[in-house]
Amino acid sequence: MDAIANTSNIMKKTPKNIFTEGPITPAFIAESIAKHSSNASIGGHSIFLGQVRADVIDDKQVIAIEYTAYNELALEKMHQIREAIFSKYPLTCMHIHHSLGRVAVGEICLFVFTSSAHRRAAIDACNEIVERIKNELPIWGKEILEDASHQWKVNQ
Repeated sequence: MDAIANTSNIMKKTPKNIFTEGPITPAFIAESIAKHSSNASIGGHSIFLGQVRADVIDDKQVIAIEYTAYNELALEKMHQIREAIFSKYPLTCMHIHHSLGRVAVGEICLFVFTSSAHRRAAIDACNEIVERIKNELPIWGKEILEDASHQWKVNQ
């Protein structure tokens, strides 16, 4: 019986860690793109980059967002989304990175990168992933204002 239990644990996919402490650097994004140039089956990529905006709230400018998450639940939910997207679209690959901690205005906090033999699948999958991350993952952003006050971000 233990052998069967061990086999089922091995077969169960472990959720990938999507979290990066701090901002996602342009160098990391460029390196991720470059790694795919040798895959001759890819015909299209779609990339979404979420960047922290300098919104003005009650006459005070946002200078950063501090991201927190319920990590275990977020990773499990992202795993489910990942499996659903791979089942729905003929993707070659999918990469998702979301910041935790403080990310300053102008820095990247979300990087979604999909690849497929044809552009339409990559574009549609990327768009759906971004929407589902925003709507389904337990990730919160505390907008830090220029006077050091804050408010919790509401996704739109």
